Amino acid sequence: MEREKLLDAIKPRMPKKRYIHTIGVMETAIQLAKRYNEDAKKAEVAAILHDVAKYADEEWMREIVRTHQLGNELVAWGTEILHGPVGAWIAQTEFQIAEATILNAIRYHTTGRANMTKLEKILFIADMIEPNRNFPGVDDLRKVAQKDLTIAMRTCIHHSVAHLIKMELAIYPQSIECYNYYIRED
Repeated sequence: MEREKLLDAIKPRMPKKRYIHTIGVMETAIQLAKRYNEDAKKAEVAAILHDVAKYADEEWMREIVRTHQLGNELVAWGTEILHGPVGAWIAQTEFQIAEATILNAIRYHTTGRANMTKLEKILFIADMIEPNRNFPGVDDLRKVAQKDLTIAMRTCIHHSVAHLIKMELAIYPQSIECYNYYIRED
């Protein structure tokens, strides 16, 4: 599906600020894909659709998870976790995205996972460092993302886990596995 058609389809599903974020993620993902020799079109599609379910009804998302067996462990979590797997389901069922690498990038863009593909890393990082993000340390994350993709992934998952700990929020087990995997990478 073409960029403009995808953007037109997702725009009414989110507030203007989230749409602007999505454009930033798309541009950042394309840039990182080109830098790290990944398919820029796949990065573009994954980035455009990454938050397609972000503002969907939470109970509806839980029902999708149960009905389509997306992982029973997801049901206990809120929209921050649910919107990745449900977004991948929407990408596949509504937008006919069949490419597993794109679907997995959408699925794991909030949690990460151990041994991520290049496209998964690109979307995870792009979501965190896109130009509209403004939090302490984001400029350092942007710099490392230009030097080494795996080190950037490690730095981003470390930042994410540290933030959740600081906020005294529960950490999704797959995020801990992701952190452990990348903290051990050389």
